[in-house]
Amino acid sequence: MDKKELAKVLGEHRKWLSGKGGERADLQEVNLQGANLRGADLQEADLRGANLQGANLRGADLQEADLRGANLQGADLREANLQGADLRGANLQGADLRGADLDFSCWPLWCGTGHVKVDKRLAVQLAAHLCALDCDDAEFVKLRKILLPFARDFHRISAFPLEAVARAGDGG
Repeated sequence: MDKKELAKVLGEHRKWLSGKGGERADLQEVNLQGANLRGADLQEADLRGANLQGANLRGADLQEADLRGANLQGADLREANLQGADLRGANLQGADLRGADLDFSCWPLWCGTGHVKVDKRLAVQLAAHLCALDCDDAEFVKLRKILLPFARDFHRISAFPLEAVARAGDGG
């Protein structure tokens, strides 16, 4: 997709988001490798299977975007809003997610999320989810005890059952 066509799709998407006509961005399977989408408003956009390898998505709004199967390998997603985004099957290898907001999104658990750059906020969030697992395996319980002080810094800790699950897993 050339820059002119992409600009048209993004313009129509902005209209759609504001309720002034336009249409939702359908960028399924589109090759946007290396594209400069810095700060783009792609809320609720359909990016399934899109090639965004090495794309600049810094500060982009990808809230509720459908990124299933997208190639985000090496993409710059710093400060991007990925709240509620569906990342199932997305390749995030080497992507930079420092400062990104992934609350309520679907973080894929497969090899495609290896070597992702994250900041402490996201590492704490992932650690909190790991610590909240109800697993009574002795090695896991030992690991959870080590990880809990770090995981307690989770920004949504007040609504998270971390302590109750940890106590149950510890036998108390």
